[in-house]
Amino acid sequence: MADIRILINDKAVSDLKAPSSGQYRARDTQLKGFHVIVGRRSKTFAVQGDLRKDGKRVASISVRIGDAETMSTREARATAKTYLAQISKGEHPNPKAADMPAHANDASHGNGDDAAQPDITPKGVTLRQAWARYRDAHLIRKGRSEGTIEGYRDHVERLFRDWLDIPLQELGDDPGKVIAKHDEITKEHGPYISNGSMRTLRAIYNHARKAHRYLPADNPASVVDWNSEGRRNTAMGLGDLPNWFRQVAALPNPIRREYHLFSLLSGSRPTALMEAKPQHLDLRRRVLHIPRPKGGADRAFDIPLSRQMVLCLTRAIRFGRYIFPFEANSWLFPAGSESGHLAEQKEDRDVLGKWGNDLRQTFRTLATAAGVSEFDARLLMNHAIPGVNAGYISRHKLLEDHLRVQQQAISATMFGALGDLIAKDDAVRSWLGPHATRRTIKAAKRNDGEALRDEYRSAAFAHAADPSPPAEICST
Repeated sequence: MADIRILINDKAVSDLKAPSSGQYRARDTQLKGFHVIVGRRSKTFAVQGDLRKDGKRVASISVRIGDAETMSTREARATAKTYLAQISKGEHPNPKAADMPAHANDASHGNGDDAAQPDITPKGVTLRQAWARYRDAHLIRKGRSEGTIEGYRDHVERLFRDWLDIPLQELGDDPGKVIAKHDEITKEHGPYISNGSMRTLRAIYNHARKAHRYLPADNPASVVDWNSEGRRNTAMGLGDLPNWFRQVAALPNPIRREYHLFSLLSGSRPTALMEAKPQHLDLRRRVLHIPRPKGGADRAFDIPLSRQMVLCLTRAIRFGRYIFPFEANSWLFPAGSESGHLAEQKEDRDVLGKWGNDLRQTFRTLATAAGVSEFDARLLMNHAIPGVNAGYISRHKLLEDHLRVQQQAISATMFGALGDLIAKDDAVRSWLGPHATRRTIKAAKRNDGEALRDEYRSAAFAHAADPSPPAEICST
C-alpha cells in the first residue's frame, strides 16, 4: 500500500486502516520526517531524517517513537521534534542502536509481517522528556501553584541534573542506581529533601508509563529505603509569642513584618500569601480569597478575617503603597523582586526564630488553646476533611458566621498572650499601637520621606537580591 500524507492527530491515527499485507507510512503534513508506520497489527510513531557529518549525508535513518495505540499524538509530536533536532545535528537519538537505513523498514525489504521488522525503537523517553510532559499535562493543566511546580523543577533539574538525558527504562532496569542516588542526596542534602526528590521521580515515572508501556511495571523509586520523617515540632506556645513579636517588630522592612504576622494569624501556607492580590481581599465580607492554594484551583477557599487580621492587611496595604506604589497595585505584599511580590519568607534564625510553616504549626497548636475544635481548625487551614462526611460539608455556609468567630477566638488568644507588651515595648508599640502606621508615614513625609522610603526599599531589596535557598525547609 502506498504511503499517504495526513495531518497527524488522535482521530486521524485512529482512522488509519490496516493494510492487507506489508505496511505503509502516514506522513505528517506539518512536521517533515514525522510519520506513523501502519502495519497489519500495529501503528507506530516514528521519525525519519538524514544523519550528516561535515555537511555530508552519512545515512538516512528511521527511529521509532512509541506505540500509537497507547501514546498521544501530542506527546509523539513533541518527542519527534526532539529526535529530529538531534538528527539534524548528526546525533542518533538512540546511539546504542546500530544505525539503520530508513528503507530497512519498508515492506519491499521484508516479508510484510510486523514481527519480522527490525526493532530500532530507542530505549525510550528520557527523564527530561517525561518531566516536560508531566509538568505540562499534569501540573500546569491541573492548575498547580507556581511554588509546587518550582519544587518539582528543583528536584528534577538540580538533584537529577546528571540523569536528565538518560532513558527512564535504564532506571527501571537498574533500580540500584536510584537507591544509590537516594543515599547520595540524603548525605548531601538531608533526609527530607532526599525523600521528596524520590516522590517526584516516582510520580514522573508513573505518569510516563501511561504512554510508554515498555517501561518496567515496578517503579524504581519505590524500592528505596525511605528516610524516617517524624513530624517537625517547631510550633510556638503562648509563652513564646511575646519574644516572637519583639523579633518581628525589630525587622526593618514593615511589609515583611505584616507578612509574618498574617502568616501566624491565618495559618496559611507561605506561597499562597505571597501571591495574594488586592482584588482577592473583600473587606465588606471580611475575607481573603486564595484562588490557587496547594492542590490547585479546585482547592480555592476564603480565609475569614479577624479584626487583628484586617488591621494587619491594612498596614501592609498602606506601607506597600508608600514604599512600592507601582507593585502595590498588583500585590498585597509587594517587594522589589522580579515578580513584584515577596518571593521568599526566610529570615536569619538569629533575627527571627520562627517563620514560614513554623507559624502554620503554631496556628494549629494555638487553635486548641483557643478552644477551637480540630474540625474547625482543619476548615480554617483548608485541610482535607477525612471520612465520608466530608462531602456533605458546605464550607462557605459556615464561613460568614461560625468560622469567623473561631478565627477571632484564635487571634484574640494570640494577642492576649502579649499582655501589656504593646504598651511597654517601644518597638512593638510603634508597630501595633493605635494609629502607629499613619503616624509613621506622616512623619516620614513631613521630615524626609524619600530617605525613609529608600531605607525601606533597601531593606526589601536586600531580601529580594538573596537567591540562596533557606537553610532548612519546613513542610506540613
